[in-house]
Amino acid sequence: MINKLSSLLNAANISLSDLQKQQLISYVELLHKWNKAYNLTSVRDPMQMLVRHILDSIVVEPALEGNRFIDVGTGPGLPGIPLAIVRPDSHFTLLDSLGKRVRFLRQVQHELGLNNVEPVQARVEAYPAEPPFDGVISRAFASLNDMVSWCHHLPAENGAFYALKGVRPDDEMTALPQGFAVKKVLSLQVPELEGERHLVIVKRA
Repeated sequence: MINKLSSLLNAANISLSDLQKQQLISYVELLHKWNKAYNLTSVRDPMQMLVRHILDSIVVEPALEGNRFIDVGTGPGLPGIPLAIVRPDSHFTLLDSLGKRVRFLRQVQHELGLNNVEPVQARVEAYPAEPPFDGVISRAFASLNDMVSWCHHLPAENGAFYALKGVRPDDEMTALPQGFAVKKVLSLQVPELEGERHLVIVKRA
């Protein structure tokens, strides 16, 4: 698995330490193990998890600005856990409403020794952002409209929303509520992943 991860990272021009690589592998192993009982992801094959969960999460890292982030609807920790591993100087709050997912995240935090994550069980609308976050991140969580409506209280004044999307969501971008604007749309290249990937960055207008 380490060879597979290394070749994927090389193809994506991402360089990580041996410790970071090992943490990513350990996370995939935990995800695979817990998935049998907890049904955390529809991806069953650990090799596919490397592509569809790990690489798909960490390719957005260069676009993130700031050092305090919240991953809303994180599920089993995606993209928050992989990002926390590759960005150890940043802090990630991992928010999910389901207790079993948060229990899994606490186990990951404990076994991987991740001091820069905080798993939280809460509904996003009810979660107080104190202090506000530099970035609100979501992957397959909701439409852009729902994301900024439910999470409008989370980013700091100059903070941003980072939405990980598949096909470029032009319809969603034109339907943003008043007061919000798309700042940037990045086309992402994920080695060995079929289909398009985009990162949409939204800020207060």
